[in-house]
Amino acid sequence: MGGHSAAVILAAGSSTRLGQPKALIEIGGKPLVVLSYEHLSKAGCSPIVIVTRQELAVDLMLALPDANIAINADPERGRTGSLQHGLMALMSDLGRLPRHVVMAPVDRPGWSSSVVLDLVNHGGPAGARHGASRGHPIIFDTASMEAVLASHPDTPLRDIVSFVPVDVHAPYLHLNIDTQEDVLLLREHEPDLLAYFLQ
Repeated sequence: MGGHSAAVILAAGSSTRLGQPKALIEIGGKPLVVLSYEHLSKAGCSPIVIVTRQELAVDLMLALPDANIAINADPERGRTGSLQHGLMALMSDLGRLPRHVVMAPVDRPGWSSSVVLDLVNHGGPAGARHGASRGHPIIFDTASMEAVLASHPDTPLRDIVSFVPVDVHAPYLHLNIDTQEDVLLLREHEPDLLAYFLQ
């Protein structure tokens, strides 16, 4: 499969339990949304769309001035609706659906550009797996993107698309930034995570 891929970063969640925007939490002095963008860009993904909520748009534009920002006016409906906004932004940019799209939620930071390359080389629909941990990023092919676009915005992605697990080297794939305890765990792993990003 392989080949060129576009990407969508999901950064529209309200972060109610966390009390601060997940996209702007920093690792090594960089916001999570910037790290995601850099990983995807390093893996050759283009264009990259960041889907966010209205009140975060200016902060993300300042953090990533060259990024394509798409606004989800109703982000509480879940990831499928946000992905739909991202796919429509890509269609507007390209004039068509791309062959593959990598989707990366900003609150799942335990992956690197090499994981993206493994997914792109596999093709979609597929998701990253390290040992017992299965998670993001995930990659879609055209047929699975069409299925997402045809679905109700609050339908869970797992009810729309079956993702084949792709074994990757991502020992921190399990990280999920949802609460203050998760941020503390992120801080605990930060030195090792930064070293992993450089591998």
